[in-house]
Amino acid sequence: MVEQMWRAVGVYRLISLVYAAVIIVRDHERYAHPNGGLAVLAVMAAWSALATAAYARVPARRPWIAGVDVAVAMALVLATRLVDTAARIDHGAGTLPLCWAAAPVLACAVAGGPWAGLTGAAVVSVADLLERQALPRNTFNGIVLLVIAGTVGGHVVRLVLRAEAALDRAARREAATAERQRIARDIHDSVLQVLALVSARGRELEGEAAELGRLAGEQETALRTLIALPPTPAPDGRLDVRTLLEPLAGDRVTVSCPAQEVLLPEAAARAVAAATGEALDNVRRHAGPDARAWVLLDDEGEAVAVSVRDDGAGFPAGRLEEAAAAGRLGVAQSIVGRIAELGGEADVTSAPGRGTEVELRVPRNEVEHHGR
Repeated sequence: MVEQMWRAVGVYRLISLVYAAVIIVRDHERYAHPNGGLAVLAVMAAWSALATAAYARVPARRPWIAGVDVAVAMALVLATRLVDTAARIDHGAGTLPLCWAAAPVLACAVAGGPWAGLTGAAVVSVADLLERQALPRNTFNGIVLLVIAGTVGGHVVRLVLRAEAALDRAARREAATAERQRIARDIHDSVLQVLALVSARGRELEGEAAELGRLAGEQETALRTLIALPPTPAPDGRLDVRTLLEPLAGDRVTVSCPAQEVLLPEAAARAVAAATGEALDNVRRHAGPDARAWVLLDDEGEAVAVSVRDDGAGFPAGRLEEAAAAGRLGVAQSIVGRIAELGGEADVTSAPGRGTEVELRVPRNEVEHHGR
């Protein structure tokens, strides 16, 4: 798109040159020095060819070229006092370059943005004022148009550059996602199938085979999580909690979710998923090697609830309070505290030999208020 804008500057330079040539040829007999008008036209034509050729090549688009472009326009504007008669100038006759002088301003805007365009407009405007030695209405209007062309043109270029960068990033993300999906399909059809088979057959056997089956199941879960596509928030910034909890499923972890989306503000959804993950980590560390866990996500409308239940060893009442008093704040901070920050509640119930259940409940109005 930037290349198209450079071409547009070149087209404007050519069209404005043709217009200036028509006016100079028409009026050159009225100038104090008629041949001077034709000489100015020749310089404009030669510089237009050089500048257009230079801007057509990316390595040649250096700031100094735009500076020379503006200097040439300024010199040609000032040359009007040497060529035209004082009477015509005093009566408001246009400068010899006319609207051609705006081409370098547009080039500055494309090359350097709004500030460069504004600087080029200011330089050419100073030349207009020096040539007139006054500020008639048509000169004032011309200066305003130059300033508008420089600033607006530069701003448009910056918007175009940002749009191109965003489009490029989107294309790269799309390509990366497509490649990841391809790899995920290949892994699913080969490695994951083998790991699932080894895990199932290993559980049917005893001894080392059973341990190998357990390890294969863990690796299958880890690999599924690795190749899973990252959850993407909706346009309103909310995230489906299911996409964060379902990857937690494994050989000994069952995750049950509703069929429909369960949306929360992204930060709240990730906090709920993190608290759930901490609860499952506690199951792995404390519930025993054979313990299984079940995660249930429930959308209650006004609130979102998650329960994490296991069939492990459990613990007696008061154990969490003792751990907190001893400075072991894992559950208090990573689960209870995290949910409390969202305005929700986290309850942990357990008994020896009866497993543990963690209940998380987050009111929607609270998390949406925090999100704002």
